[in-house]
Amino acid sequence: MGVARQTGKAESRTPGSRYADQRHYVVPASLAELHGPVSGSVVLDRSLDWSGDSTYDLDDAGDLQVMYQTVLNQAATTEILSQWLDGDLLRQMWSELWLPARLRALWQARFPELTVPPQTLAS
Repeated sequence: MGVARQTGKAESRTPGSRYADQRHYVVPASLAELHGPVSGSVVLDRSLDWSGDSTYDLDDAGDLQVMYQTVLNQAATTEILSQWLDGDLLRQMWSELWLPARLRALWQARFPELTVPPQTLAS
């Protein structure tokens, strides 16, 4: 049995040719537009979460984080972002979220305040 070799094709791809470079992400005009729920239990629409268990307890930090990551990754419109996310809560938890690099860059380009630690904003 032979050993698979790297052909170097990944390095020769043109910029923008990967799926990650083509993926469409939605970014609102303002964080103030985001006025979704901040506590309680929510059930995401199937278009956002097709995992089979789309119920999230927003009072549980782990559920809240996964729900925000899911919505940020899957939202197709700013209306969906507004329905499910809260601007203040997003600002507080931004640094904790696991997001694709391009999604994070798009949001931080529009909202530089997301790069500032939350405790600095509260001062």
